[in-house]
Amino acid sequence: MTIYIDPPAWPAHGTLFSHVISDASLEELHRFAAGCGLSERAFDRDHYDVPAHRYDSLVTGGAVPVSGRDLARILTGCGLRVRGIERTERVRRNLSRAWHRLMPEAPGLGDGLLERWSEPHRSYHSPTHLAAVLRTIGVLERAGELPVPLRRRTLLAAWYHDAVYDGAAGEDEEASARLAEEQLDGLIAEEEVRDVGRLVRLTAHHAPEEADITGTVLTDADLEVLGRQDFAYRRYAEQVRSDYAHVPSAQFAAGRAAVLRRLLEHPQLYHTATGRELWEAQARQNLTAEIRRLTGQE
Repeated sequence: MTIYIDPPAWPAHGTLFSHVISDASLEELHRFAAGCGLSERAFDRDHYDVPAHRYDSLVTGGAVPVSGRDLARILTGCGLRVRGIERTERVRRNLSRAWHRLMPEAPGLGDGLLERWSEPHRSYHSPTHLAAVLRTIGVLERAGELPVPLRRRTLLAAWYHDAVYDGAAGEDEEASARLAEEQLDGLIAEEEVRDVGRLVRLTAHHAPEEADITGTVLTDADLEVLGRQDFAYRRYAEQVRSDYAHVPSAQFAAGRAAVLRRLLEHPQLYHTATGRELWEAQARQNLTAEIRRLTGQE
């Protein structure tokens, strides 16, 4: 693992700025920044912005100088680069449009949900995750896994499934389900409200019945991240660790490894045919590799 810095060449606030990155781990990057006295406010999703007068001290502290082009190449190659489409401001704009298409009669409700998803203590459970779940539901719908009449309730459940996020497994899902039932009451049919609440509660254990069409689509969309390529999965794991930064490292590693082992015990991680075809094999590789990292076997 190496920390890299490019030359100060980016103008802002009357000076020039460098970028500081890690080629392997955001956790490592944050440790380096803290050790050098960099403010957390200087972190921008995948790098730290540092003013020109700090360049020499950061190099002395261990950052390896590279060109701006090489720094971008390294960041992309290790999988930590956050693309423009994933930037918070663009994600929020796209989500606002998606909510307007889904519930044009309740724009304020969507704004309130986006505020919840954008709470500062969230890292993985953020608007980017919501956007990914909505996008994956679309993938599964186009593959024939979700009939059009069931689409709205599934998308609403996605919007609400982490609307309450305090890091309390099970309790958060229950609170999110109750919020959905309260806020959607009177806006959509009573049966649909009940089903949205049920679907949100399903995301606490991701074990829908085989015949539960909406449940299988929502839980597969929520777990799609497990089946991404290795570098993308590692970024997800880093973000989960950040969400639980208040938990001591040894305790987190033990608890996280136990959760991953339970997932691997399932005969299948995904419940739609499309999910199994697209993500099952890679997800099992990713979970196994993370357990090895957490238990010091790698």
